[in-house]
Amino acid sequence: MRDDSDQLKQRIAALEQEVAMLKKRSYPYRGIRKRSDRSYWGLPLYHIALGPDPEKGELRGHARGIIAIGDIATGGLAVGGIARGVVAFGGLALGLVLGFGGLSTGLLAIGGLAVGGIAIGGGAVGGIAVGGGAVGYYAVGGGAAGAHVISGMAQDPEAVQVLSEWLPGLRELLSPR
Repeated sequence: MRDDSDQLKQRIAALEQEVAMLKKRSYPYRGIRKRSDRSYWGLPLYHIALGPDPEKGELRGHARGIIAIGDIATGGLAVGGIARGVVAFGGLALGLVLGFGGLSTGLLAIGGLAVGGIAIGGGAVGGIAVGGGAVGYYAVGGGAAGAHVISGMAQDPEAVQVLSEWLPGLRELLSPR
């Protein structure tokens, strides 16, 4: 019986050492946290939050500021993996005016998949959509669908006229040679 108790104590000690080592490894590096002393409208001028913060128990940094840079960023100008702001750059960019990223939204959206008033991307959905696959009122692309379309299969005269104003040189590209 005494041997069982000693073995159990040894196993507990070994497990405690293993847990301590795993805790040290869980955050291989410390993230970056910087924030401006100046603030406007309750937001710091800039806020940078990248990577983990073990003291706060955060795996990702969430930056909030007029200029926000972080794993998750929210602000006037937001740059991050997930970016939300007036102007947003990121993997997922949710911009009010401009979104630029893998998946982007905004009045002007540019990205792999772009959704907005004017959308430009591999896949584009918007009032004016330009992309490999484009869906919009005015749509330009290899596969385009909408009220007025320019694609390999169709060239709507109204689309050519309206989009020529927005895209100088479009008329020359579409004219037969």
